[in-house]
Amino acid sequence: MTRFAPVYRALGMIILLFGLTLNVPLALSYVVDAGAQTVYAETFLLTVLCGTFLWYRYRNCKRDLGIRDGFLLVALVWTVLPAFSALPFMLQLGMTHTDAYFEAVSGLTATGATVISGLDSLPPSINLWRHQLMWVGGMGLIVLAVAIMPMLGIGGRQMLQAEVPGPMKDSRMTPRVAETAKGLWRIYIGITVLCILAYLGGGMSLFDAVCHAFSTVSLGGFSTHDASFGYFQSSTLEWICVVFMFFSGVNYATHFLALRGRSLRSYARDPEAAWFVGVLVASTFVLSQYVWKEGALAETDNAFRVALFHVVSVATTTGYSTVDYGLWPLFAGLWMLFLCSFATSAGSTGGGIKMMRALLLYKQVYRELVRAMHPAAVYHVRLGGHTVQQPVLFAVLAFGFIYMVSIVSLTLVLSFTGLEILTAFTAVVACINNTGPGLGLVGPSATYAVLEDFQTWICIFAMLLGRLEIFTLLVVLTPAFWRK
Repeated sequence: MTRFAPVYRALGMIILLFGLTLNVPLALSYVVDAGAQTVYAETFLLTVLCGTFLWYRYRNCKRDLGIRDGFLLVALVWTVLPAFSALPFMLQLGMTHTDAYFEAVSGLTATGATVISGLDSLPPSINLWRHQLMWVGGMGLIVLAVAIMPMLGIGGRQMLQAEVPGPMKDSRMTPRVAETAKGLWRIYIGITVLCILAYLGGGMSLFDAVCHAFSTVSLGGFSTHDASFGYFQSSTLEWICVVFMFFSGVNYATHFLALRGRSLRSYARDPEAAWFVGVLVASTFVLSQYVWKEGALAETDNAFRVALFHVVSVATTTGYSTVDYGLWPLFAGLWMLFLCSFATSAGSTGGGIKMMRALLLYKQVYRELVRAMHPAAVYHVRLGGHTVQQPVLFAVLAFGFIYMVSIVSLTLVLSFTGLEILTAFTAVVACINNTGPGLGLVGPSATYAVLEDFQTWICIFAMLLGRLEIFTLLVVLTPAFWRK
């Protein structure tokens, strides 16, 4: 146990800090909820006491975190914190441990899958807690912790490397990791505030604006209404949502560099940005024409707006809906789920393998085709004007392989439990890409409450795999990790 004492000390601090976030729904419950304040007070005390105990028990361990420590800490944070996050759902709503943990994991991983129906009548503090979890988890609890940990005497480089998405994890915006994390969070908070103001200007109430801004900027997709974004029936709000979903799907490091340099050139230099825009525009045009000709949507203008909203929503792994696109021809739903697997940029709040990995995989395939025709040719894979090193390419190829294996394996497991294949496949794809709604029984107009407990845990595992970029979680599960 003392081998990982620095991990437990850091975990205790993170749990303690996380417990402080419970004061927000606690304050709201005192204002508008009758009886919910006791639930949050008890959860707050339990969370803070557990965090304090862990920190106090291992407070004398001053050793810096190693790479192995970083992997373990990240895995523990994303599996332990949902247990505390689930307590308000269990105590206030009477949910089972499985369903409550699923809802908490879905929130913290910014997935947006839910087992709760009747969202319109939920206590406001519960709805706020769901969206707050999503907002905190969107940028990453570890990134937040790294911004604070230097003040607590804990190094954060290894944590950031294990947590931050993308194949080239050593590239940093600033020389110090803590400054990088702080820069990311400044941008994140700034975009959130702008989103709240925009929603207020578009006609949302203050509560809905705050909750949906948390959900939009984190690319999570939770809503305070069962009808999701369709509740508002407002084209203005839909356009606002599209803009902020699009903005959050771009690498936050690019936003940081653009603001620091006060120039838009950073977006032009971003190798992912052009492909991100191109994929969304092309998909919107094709799908709008397709669903219009198939008779799923009546008017051409309306078809374009609806298709744009859902393409951006699903491709950025947000998961909002204004109509039940599960009723569209199957091709449309499958195509959008295909987009969510790669469309968002590395360093964004979205899920999937990220556009950078997809580009590298494409370029690697093209290189092999060139080599097949010209065996003696020297062809380097380049991205953003720089040659990509072989270790990065090998890591991306390995990631692509394990990503596909994970989808196939988990789909087979769900199918083995008796779930029909469309629901099983799309549920796995939606969870591992942190998108939320799938097709079939877990479509945009349904919830994951139809799943049995074992099936729910499979989806929980898929969400954690996707959020931790597969390797971070699998490394901890290997026997070699635990050998000295």
